[in-house]
Amino acid sequence: MVTPHSPAPGPSTAEVLHARYAGRLPATLEELAGPAHGTVGLPLHVAWSGLRTYDLDRPRLRMGLYRTVLAEGQHEDLVKLLNRDLLIAQWPILRTLVSRHIRQVWEEAFPELSPAGSAAA
Repeated sequence: MVTPHSPAPGPSTAEVLHARYAGRLPATLEELAGPAHGTVGLPLHVAWSGLRTYDLDRPRLRMGLYRTVLAEGQHEDLVKLLNRDLLIAQWPILRTLVSRHIRQVWEEAFPELSPAGSAAA
């Protein structure tokens, strides 16, 4: 009798997403040298539809930009478009707007972003 051989299970969706987002991270938050004011236009590979230009001086638009860049940006986009101080200031709200996978990757890599880390700071 021949028994079917099932292939070894691959990585879970959560593992794939974790690896994808972790591979894009800067080494430190200090690498995030994006602008703090003014207008930012996103490249097509980050925002292929909808709003592509954001005014950083308008909090809701700034939050939308950060959410989009965190989800879709590559390493180069993160360091060029995100600003360390703005990310830290917005993180308490921003962390509720991004996926669980993004939130976990960023908070694991940068303890100062986690709720416990910011309370201890």
